[in-house]
Amino acid sequence: MDISPQCFSILLVLCIFIQSSAHGQSLKPEPFGRRAQAVETNKTLHETKTRFLLFGETNQGCQIRINHLDTLQECGFNSSRPLVMIIHGWSESVQFSRSHVHLIGYSLGAHVSGFAGSSIGGTRKIGRITGLDAAGPLFEGSSPSNRLSPDDANFVDAIHTFTREHMGLSVGIKQPIGHYDFYPNGGSFQPGCHFLELYRHIAKHGLNAITQTIKCSHERSVHLFIDSLLHAGTQSVAYLCSDMDSFSQGLCLSCKKGRCNTLGYHVRQEPRSKSKKLFLVTRAQSPFKVYHYQFKIQFINQTETPIQTTFTMSLLGTKEKMQKIAITLGKGIASNKTYSFLITLDVDIGELIMIKFKWESSAVWANVWNTVQTIIPWSTGPRHPGLVLKTIRVKAGETQQRMTFCSENTDDLQLHPTQEKIFVKCEIKSKTSKRKIR
Repeated sequence: MDISPQCFSILLVLCIFIQSSAHGQSLKPEPFGRRAQAVETNKTLHETKTRFLLFGETNQGCQIRINHLDTLQECGFNSSRPLVMIIHGWSESVQFSRSHVHLIGYSLGAHVSGFAGSSIGGTRKIGRITGLDAAGPLFEGSSPSNRLSPDDANFVDAIHTFTREHMGLSVGIKQPIGHYDFYPNGGSFQPGCHFLELYRHIAKHGLNAITQTIKCSHERSVHLFIDSLLHAGTQSVAYLCSDMDSFSQGLCLSCKKGRCNTLGYHVRQEPRSKSKKLFLVTRAQSPFKVYHYQFKIQFINQTETPIQTTFTMSLLGTKEKMQKIAITLGKGIASNKTYSFLITLDVDIGELIMIKFKWESSAVWANVWNTVQTIIPWSTGPRHPGLVLKTIRVKAGETQQRMTFCSENTDDLQLHPTQEKIFVKCEIKSKTSKRKIR
């Protein structure tokens, strides 16, 4: 894997931050007696020209070394006294352009980065600030001057991963705070972070499992950013949308006029006067990228009542074998109604070339259906009415390709319980079918 020096520097900063959040220890549990060995192993990783000096009444700058807690005692650190941290900047005489500066802040650090950016005088701003699930309490609803905002740098992007409210408060801020605000999986909560995943976290983190589960969604923003560095060739794409409900219907997979962008380090930097909210779906673990598709299906229900059922679709592409997906339409299928929904795949199947569509139903329901169709003498219409499915329209978010699929058997368009039909790519020249998928 090739990572540029610039990317590696950012990755190193993020890794050091995660470790420092656990008071200098790795997030992963370590067996007793192996701590000293781990420090020696990672010695070269933490060696840096940056020096940390502790000033007190009895010393004029005692150096504290990373992962050497004994230097705190040697330098006379007193935990009962107030601590002031002074972080130096750079001199104008160095001829270093502020536009080359990229500040990355996690949680409260996101707002600290914003304060640092807004405090720099002059007409030239720092280049970029990235807020990783910026803190919500005391900042939600506050004025731009009291939190991270687009005014703090030439370009500000933010990733929101834990905005779910508890007693009126959320760990991460929900409101837009940048030029581009990304809301993975809606931003409220992240896959793989539910308490039902506690057993998996115990196996991985041991006694720290509960803490890991609680902060899982909040910390996901950091891992998503790191993922954009580690998998530069498969970047996660997000799409402009008003909310997650609309996005879940597949209504927002457009890249026209800057309506989509890349999440993470390689974001397309386009400062806007108004914040843009972008949504995407991710996997529960790295690599987080998924492939987004909008499916639009128009059913003709030949019965008098809505049909509650589940369907499965098997998708065949030019790169991968069949990917099977289950679909449930909660309110049932009414007559002559078009349903739009979002489908995501963990793998790149290439260009979609065939769809197998099946009406899933239990054997009991299938027998009842067939019996009713036989006993009741239908006065009008077909003798065995069911669902008619003529075409399936698909839009691929990542490629922006639009496709139409028709039933392979044009003589029989009806779909019955447990029946599977094959749909292949076709071209429909009627005006109705030429309407664009939103």
